[in-house]
Amino acid sequence: MRRDLDPDKLGRRDFYATLNAVVVPRPIAWVSSLSADGVLNLAPHSFFTVACVDPPMVQFTSVGRKDSLNNVEATGEFVVNFATEPLFEQVNATATNFPPEIDEVNAVGLHTEPSATVAVPRVAESPVAIECTLHTTLELGDSTVVIGQVRHLSIAESVLDGNHPEITRLRPLARLGKDEWSTLGEVREITRIRYKNWPGHYTRPND
Repeated sequence: MRRDLDPDKLGRRDFYATLNAVVVPRPIAWVSSLSADGVLNLAPHSFFTVACVDPPMVQFTSVGRKDSLNNVEATGEFVVNFATEPLFEQVNATATNFPPEIDEVNAVGLHTEPSATVAVPRVAESPVAIECTLHTTLELGDSTVVIGQVRHLSIAESVLDGNHPEITRLRPLARLGKDEWSTLGEVREITRIRYKNWPGHYTRPND
């Protein structure tokens, strides 16, 4: 048995709540940005992913018109700070609907440090900062996809294993449904199978 849900019949908000509970876990873009007047904003956005490899780009979605979107459109810059398990309460607190004149970094007791390539500062307590300039925005219904070109990646030595970020040191947070969040949990590793190694694969004479 399955339950079939029609977004037009269920209602957009109820359907969104259900969709949000099954598209999980979602990584968090903890976006710092500056307003045109220089006010710092910090907010988590859980519609976030890599958008392009070459050139490197990331994207996050603003559901509605949030301060992050207004600021990025005004200045053309933003930083995605890595949301970690030890910063759980602060990440959640920065989702509070503070008025635009409030600096969330200061309000939740965090600190900033200068970025290397953009005017927007990064969160000092976060182990990774992805510095971006705005590439484009795409309006989709009540939401706006923000695509940024990555200009610089700053990673704390404490989360590296050699030259590679180590997942148990990063300790990422992710969003689930309702007010639920997840932490790293069990890590499983498996090698991707190439078709030429697939059982029963027919090999042509010239392969």
